Amino acid sequence: MHDETSIEQRGAVTRPTKARDDVDQRRLARAAATAPSQGPERSHDPEEMPRVRFTRRRLLASVIFVVSTVAFLYFVLPRVLGLRDTWNRIQHGNAWWLVFAAVLEVFSFCGYVALFRVVFVRGESRIDWRASYQITMAGLAATRLFASAGAGGIALTAWALTRSGLAPRLVACRMIAFMALLYGVYMGALVIVGLGLYLGLFSGSAPFAITVVPAIFGAVVIAIFLGVSLLPADFDRLVKRWLRGGRLSQLAGKVAAAPAAAASGVRTAIALVRTRNVYLLGAPAWWGFDIAVLWACFHAFGETPPMAVIVMSYFVGMLANALPLPGGIGGVDGGMIGAFTAFDVPVQLAVVAVLAYRGIAFWLPTLPGGVAYLQLRRTVAKWRESEEPSYT
Repeated sequence: MHDETSIEQRGAVTRPTKARDDVDQRRLARAAATAPSQGPERSHDPEEMPRVRFTRRRLLASVIFVVSTVAFLYFVLPRVLGLRDTWNRIQHGNAWWLVFAAVLEVFSFCGYVALFRVVFVRGESRIDWRASYQITMAGLAATRLFASAGAGGIALTAWALTRSGLAPRLVACRMIAFMALLYGVYMGALVIVGLGLYLGLFSGSAPFAITVVPAIFGAVVIAIFLGVSLLPADFDRLVKRWLRGGRLSQLAGKVAAAPAAAASGVRTAIALVRTRNVYLLGAPAWWGFDIAVLWACFHAFGETPPMAVIVMSYFVGMLANALPLPGGIGGVDGGMIGAFTAFDVPVQLAVVAVLAYRGIAFWLPTLPGGVAYLQLRRTVAKWRESEEPSYT
């Protein structure tokens, strides 16, 4: 891929100046731990964790928040809403459907790992399937536990990738490609299902606010990223050249660095789609199987709304993941329940199904993800001991 090749060639041919290094480090500070892009010598300990640090105090605060929020959702919310039978309904759900829902969630994780492989692992690499599982599961656990709107998982993933030998610039490019592929499915679903419901192509009611408005939002996001992909890879350099030096030129270059990196990542994602690699199905599998978990939870507790209603309510509720809440707890739950209620789904059924879904979707990756994090540290330590590190 042209963008990635140019990144690798620039790193191999010349050493960037100190000023350029500073710009690069600031550009990647939110995504990766600071480390030289090549060579066995490292100025920082490879065991150093990302800037989103997993301290005991922060972990304890996250656990307390999660426990208190879950307690509120499962015990207080039903009483506040006057849903006296909700807790009894939770206790008497169909266990087989709930087990099936857990199996579906495992398939969702498999899709996530597959997408990770096709984006980040090319040719010879230290990252085998076991390491891919450790990186993805540890990243998902970090996303669930830390109130950083997903930044914790991104930082941990980028840290592991740089420790495997990938150059930081390449990590940033592929991270953007990964997110573009994953959330391209999200935005596409908002457009297709939202307009389909509103136009009567799918069964279910069609409130304008949660069908057309999200569809417009998804279309705008897709258009913006496709437009960004048209920017040249050296857009930041061109901006500096146009302004002909000075402090304004440096500032404009820093501002232009973000869209330049985004353009490179989106072009990489488009190039990957053109390869038609079967592992790219991991993106729709991640979302599709997770939605199927919600569908199975409705089956466990009563009637199931039309599939298009489930899909739209799911994606509308997931918008709350952008809030600085661990795993979106509270925001996502409320968003989904509100969306289902707007689609005329009985609130009692919506509450119990969403709470069951969130219990499976939150805890299933979190507990094994914590174990995967410890395993990942040992894997990174082995990479450090390797005499001849390999670079992708």
